[in-house]
Amino acid sequence: MQNYKKKIIALIKKQLNAEIELSSPPDSSFGDFALPCFPFAKQLKKNPIEIAEELKQKIKKPSFIDRIETKGPYLNFFIDKNTLIKDTIDEITKKKDSYGSSMQGKGKKALIEHTSINPNASPHVGRARNALIGDTIVRLLKFEGYKTEVHYFVNDVGKQIAILVLGAKGKNKVSFNELLNLYVKINNKIKEKPELEKDVFELLHKLEQGDKKVKKEFRDLVDTCIKGQNALFRELNIKYDSFDYESDYLWNKRTEEILAHLKKTKKLFEDDDERLVLNQEEYKLPMKAPFLVLTRADKTSLYPLRDLAYTIDKISSKPQKNIIVLGEDQKLYFQQLKAALDLLGYKAPEALHYSFVLLTDAKMSTRKGNVILLEDFMKEAVSKAKEEISKRHEKVDEKTAKAIAYSAVKYAILKVGNEKNVNFDWSSALSFEGESGPYLQYSYARICSIFRKYKKDVPKNADTSLLVEDIEFELAKLLAEMPETVDHAIKELSPHIIANYVYVVTKKFSEFYHNCPVLNADNEKLKQARLILIDSVKQVIKNCLSLIGIEVIEKM
Repeated sequence: MQNYKKKIIALIKKQLNAEIELSSPPDSSFGDFALPCFPFAKQLKKNPIEIAEELKQKIKKPSFIDRIETKGPYLNFFIDKNTLIKDTIDEITKKKDSYGSSMQGKGKKALIEHTSINPNASPHVGRARNALIGDTIVRLLKFEGYKTEVHYFVNDVGKQIAILVLGAKGKNKVSFNELLNLYVKINNKIKEKPELEKDVFELLHKLEQGDKKVKKEFRDLVDTCIKGQNALFRELNIKYDSFDYESDYLWNKRTEEILAHLKKTKKLFEDDDERLVLNQEEYKLPMKAPFLVLTRADKTSLYPLRDLAYTIDKISSKPQKNIIVLGEDQKLYFQQLKAALDLLGYKAPEALHYSFVLLTDAKMSTRKGNVILLEDFMKEAVSKAKEEISKRHEKVDEKTAKAIAYSAVKYAILKVGNEKNVNFDWSSALSFEGESGPYLQYSYARICSIFRKYKKDVPKNADTSLLVEDIEFELAKLLAEMPETVDHAIKELSPHIIANYVYVVTKKFSEFYHNCPVLNADNEKLKQARLILIDSVKQVIKNCLSLIGIEVIEKM
């Protein structure tokens, strides 16, 4: 639809020297595109209704337009149905897996930081939303031709890690699966013996001083955790290009350079506690945050200063797109970081904030009562998927069960707008009907089933002019909208735009399937035309599911 829109705008501009914006009418009976003429009334000193009528008379109708009509102050354009169906099918057939991409990122670099959770235990399920959103953004940018770099900032310096190191004292080796219980035990021990806090801070002090033994203890435990977390995310087909360690900024002098630059701004001062603090009052941040504390009294760096150094290093690699995925609880902190970067003359990354994952039924296996681990959640998903499959088939294939389970989890989270909470419910997530990952996979499998029954290759030269039903045009028109949908999702950094679009496509296909026989069409030529149409539907579903990290299944 984008190409038609551009052509129509060019036609109008031949008659009208103004900024042109076309809208989509709420009802298809009003056309495929509409030009509101209100904005031109002042310039032309005419009634908008009169402007619409004059433009209708002046515009020479090209072949891809069926007709041009006026409806009050609106000029409505109707695309020729056969032209749209043929053009759309031809483009999908030609581009296949790349259909929907306009390659806007060709020759450009995109850097995306996502997940970046504390490396002190197995992650809980809420953290999966960060990784899933980040992974979809990466997939969208790759699809558009960007060379992507996926970064994970490893927060390996904080008190939580020091507590874990203290808890591991005397143990030869700690496995990933032991970390959570170890962390819980040592925390309880510190509650019983508060004097152990001194040992925690002593470990942190030694780390910051570069004590080789302590550095190794921290790095060994953190690496065990990162490897375990990475294995979990790889199971969901989420991958990272670089794990960047916060501790590197304790010793590489980058924080000292940044403090020197900040002193030149005259906004850095020493407070009553001898800490170095950045005055951010001019940025009109919320009352709670006019100051950003960067160091302790002994001038050793705090997390915001190290994060500032890390962010500047990312910016210095000069990506055309620089994106970070953060929870909504990080909004205020990111505003402070952004203000600090502005003072230093840097443009902050584009932040994508997301809300929480809430479980409507939290009764499931977990290794700690008030935390549901992602690992346990994934196992539960596979178990429930097997139950659903066994209702339909005698044999339950492990690979298929995993594909369905992970699609259920991913789609249930990704279909919700970033700014909204996800209310996760097993029954709706795993449903083979309605707005769910398994339903999308089932729609794809149903098309594959039709072609298995057909037992021939997809027709290459089918006569698409035979596709005259309204539902056939509506389906093709929807397929034609994929490129602008992808573009919209990237501009908004919103995976739910793709998730919702592919669901609408599958719903429209279902409507077509129940109203237009394919293999039992009235004649062979119509059968072939409908086969090539549903092959295009299959391709669009596949491309969209790939963008949100869901595996297609040919048999269900």
